[in-house]
This record gives sequence, structure tokens and C-alpha cells, in this order.
Amino acid sequence: MVAPQPRIGNWYRLGGGELFEVVALNDDDATVDIQYFDGTVEEMDREDWDAQWDDGLIEEGAEPPEDWSGSVDVEDDDEQAHGEALGEDTTPRAGSLEGLDLFE
Repeated sequence: MVAPQPRIGNWYRLGGGELFEVVALNDDDATVDIQYFDGTVEEMDREDWDAQWDDGLIEEGAEPPEDWSGSVDVEDDDEQAHGEALGEDTTPRAGSLEGLDLFE
């Protein structure tokens, strides 16, 4: 069976159950850049991609994880709750344009 062409943005599953997303393809080097849920980025040769597909180690059509914060260290809910607990206004606002010279 011929291995499918990896597509940027598609999620796959390794035989061990780890989810990963294809984040870049380099036709010149014949490589596939993949990113695991925890944020780790890895480069894989197309030959390795094809061999792992043939061995049944890569599964196509994996659903993306529901929780996209796997590689993010900051939790927005905690920071917002902390600001509200201190009585701070946590509404995002743009900075002032005061002092901006439009004719420079």
C-alpha cells in the first residue's frame, strides 16, 4: 500500500498512541516536520514516513485533541481568575496612541 502524502495541519497517530500534527513539508530535503501534542517538534525523512506507514506505525485521520493547551505553559483561566480575585479589570484594551507623531 502506498503511504499517503502528509498534509500540513492534518493529525496522525503513532502506533504507540501519540498524536502529532504535520506542521511543515520540505520537498527539497524530502522531510516532514511534525509536532507532538506536548509541543515537541521533530523532523522525519519521507523515506521514514513511508516505511512507518508500510509497517502500520502511522495512522491517518486522527482527531485533533480537544484540549489545545498541551504545549502551552500559561493557563488563561488561572490568570484571569487571579486578576478578578484582586479586583483588577481583566478586559483586554489597546494601548494609548498619545504622543504618536503621525508625520515622522
